[in-house]
Amino acid sequence: MAGHDVGAMLDASWRRRTSPPAVLPALLLLCAVLTALAWWLPNRPRAGEVPMAADRFNSVSFAPFRPGQSPLRHRYPSAAEVEQDLALLAPRVRAVRTYASIEGDYDVPALAARHGLKVWQGAWLGPDAARNEREIARLIESANRYPDTVERVVVGNEVLLRRDLPMEHLAAALDRVRAAVRQPVTYADVWEFWAQFPQLADHVDIVTIHILPYWEDEPHGVERAIAHAREVVRRMRRMFPGKPIAIGEVGWPSRGRWRADAAPSRVNQAVFLREFIRLAHEEGFDYNLIEAFDQVWKYKLEGTVGAAWGLFTADRRPKFTLDGPVVENPDWPLHAALALLLSLVLWAGTLRAFPRMDRAGRARLAVLAFALGNALVFAAAGTLPDALDEHLKLAAAVNLAGQALLAALLLRRAAMRLAGAPIEPPRDGAQATETVRALLATRRGWRLLRGWRGWALDDLSFVFLWTAMALQLLLLVDPRYRDFPFASFAVPLVAVVARALLRDLPRGGGGREELWAGGALALAALGSAVREGPANLQAMGWTVCTLILAAPPLLRCLAWRRLTGASWRG
Repeated sequence: MAGHDVGAMLDASWRRRTSPPAVLPALLLLCAVLTALAWWLPNRPRAGEVPMAADRFNSVSFAPFRPGQSPLRHRYPSAAEVEQDLALLAPRVRAVRTYASIEGDYDVPALAARHGLKVWQGAWLGPDAARNEREIARLIESANRYPDTVERVVVGNEVLLRRDLPMEHLAAALDRVRAAVRQPVTYADVWEFWAQFPQLADHVDIVTIHILPYWEDEPHGVERAIAHAREVVRRMRRMFPGKPIAIGEVGWPSRGRWRADAAPSRVNQAVFLREFIRLAHEEGFDYNLIEAFDQVWKYKLEGTVGAAWGLFTADRRPKFTLDGPVVENPDWPLHAALALLLSLVLWAGTLRAFPRMDRAGRARLAVLAFALGNALVFAAAGTLPDALDEHLKLAAAVNLAGQALLAALLLRRAAMRLAGAPIEPPRDGAQATETVRALLATRRGWRLLRGWRGWALDDLSFVFLWTAMALQLLLLVDPRYRDFPFASFAVPLVAVVARALLRDLPRGGGGREELWAGGALALAALGSAVREGPANLQAMGWTVCTLILAAPPLLRCLAWRRLTGASWRG
């Protein structure tokens, strides 16, 4: 009987090692094709059938801040940079809208006049009465100095929305400016506040409304946004008969979190822009698009989406052509090539450490290496563009380094299992927590690092679990400006699935740490899903990801209690 078993084992081993040598190259080719498809499918050229009705826009919001510059930090562009921006816009727009009169050492109307641009000159009003006085004085002076360039003045932007001033103070400022300039005077706010304060129309020459379907209390997807814009303008015309209606802000973001089915994307931005311009021509709208350039500094106020409303990127590249098809990620061929190269490097590097692995093991390891290579490039492509200041850059670097280390540790663990080598025993959340404490204590941490390969995979996975829990709790209690962090957990998600397929997930031994981290993550994710609603497919996708991350520690806790009847350990 024993001889029969030994013979069967030898026969099986011979078959594995002498399997057709073409199988592995074919598998690698298949993985390469799947990698290319994974990057190409979401980046196919789209919206080519949506035409552009005009090649010159009526007006665009103009804030000339570049990366590293911000009105919040009082870092302003130079006059030369502002003129470069106006020269870039001049062939494409008729006018620009500004929001403040005393920002920076430059004079927008004077520079705009050199390039044949008209200006909707703005004054920024807020709770600071002294600054308001300076803004108004400068606005009046500029309007009177450049009567042929400044075609209207905008006294305040969304002051009522922010509750910075009472309506009576705003009306007084409007009356003062109307008496001092020859141009039409207006105030700009979201259309709901014009409906709430219709009496303000008596103090302006033009009613200027903002229509931002993405930001409204009940967001509108891009498919419904144009009909919504048409209805809002018609409603305002009925509410204010005899008053000209201007759209002071209208647009769509190219990056950021979904709100219901309102999905920021480069393609949706192009579709919205083209269809709105067609509607504006049909209806005779007086409009201003938001905005000329992505404003990096706005992420501090509105998250990633706040920095992604520009027709141009922050480095002054157009996001898409005015006509023809649009690609969501124009750099996808580079990302696909990097994913392919990284996958092969990970696979080859792991095989070098385990040269005696049979062909079946090499094939399974190749599939895992390609999954991790793609996950790492996806993580970098989704994280680095949104690292908009030094703090976010540091967080991105730490996260990507952690994901790269986790990928390497996972490949090592998988190779050991596939090669039949002895593997380290699983570790639990209490041990992972102690590891973090030891690493924060310098002397103990250095001693611990000597044997890091024995504990790093499980402990690092637990750190990612806690990080996901913390971010998910923030998404539950303060979600408006927070993104769903798919890219930050790409490798941990692959790790959970891969270890489950390899039957390498720890079973039992879970304690209070696993219960708190996994339970809080799962409950907060389900709460967010209810709040966001089923129309938000991005939120639903993130909920699935969080439940995948939460499942192993929760199942580990349940298995431990079922097998031992023990209470949760502290």
